[in-house]
Amino acid sequence: MNPLRKKAIELRKAGYSYNMIKQKLGISKSTLSNWLSRIPFIPNNEVIARVGRARLKSALFKQRLKFESIKKAKQTGKKDIGLISKRDLFILGIGLYLGEGEKTYENVRIVNSDPQIIRLAIKWFYDACGAKKENFRPSIHLYPDSDIDISLKFWSNITKIPVSQFGKTTIDQRKNKSVLKKRKLPYGTLHLQVISNGLPHLGVNLHRKIQAWIEESIAQIKI
Repeated sequence: MNPLRKKAIELRKAGYSYNMIKQKLGISKSTLSNWLSRIPFIPNNEVIARVGRARLKSALFKQRLKFESIKKAKQTGKKDIGLISKRDLFILGIGLYLGEGEKTYENVRIVNSDPQIIRLAIKWFYDACGAKKENFRPSIHLYPDSDIDISLKFWSNITKIPVSQFGKTTIDQRKNKSVLKKRKLPYGTLHLQVISNGLPHLGVNLHRKIQAWIEESIAQIKI
């Protein structure tokens, strides 16, 4: 887990408000909301003294309504989705590639910083595309404040692909990137590439097949 996110979670569980966590860690409130929105807020004495009990009572009431809504949505979502079939995974992967995959130069690649998305992509490449572990050539894109060795180990653990199989790491040296964005991605972004490695159904042929899947899906939906 992102060390800043881990620290933010610890502070939230310790009863600190978004504003106080922002002051301590230098992280925007929008990011904190994304990270901490589902963690119950039980204000500590420092927060109560600063904010006041009346304002906290209103905030806690709103929080209770939000958690009740989230719980109901989860129950509905589970019922709506049911059991995921192989066909469902196949279609889900096409949608994932449509949003996050390489469309040009006939390279098969998905780029993302979310470990769950990367795991889903790997499963799709295995189950729907016939890829094997040796067909993956991941590489990472980092900011200067990231540790290369730690980041490689992190993504190797996520993908179950040995570090020796990773390609060259790219360091983003652009000076116009915000400090907050750098700190939000301590392990960078993973570029998950699939190469043929001698298998004719992968490589260029797989890229063309994926493009055909996408085109046919869009054609049938008749956007």
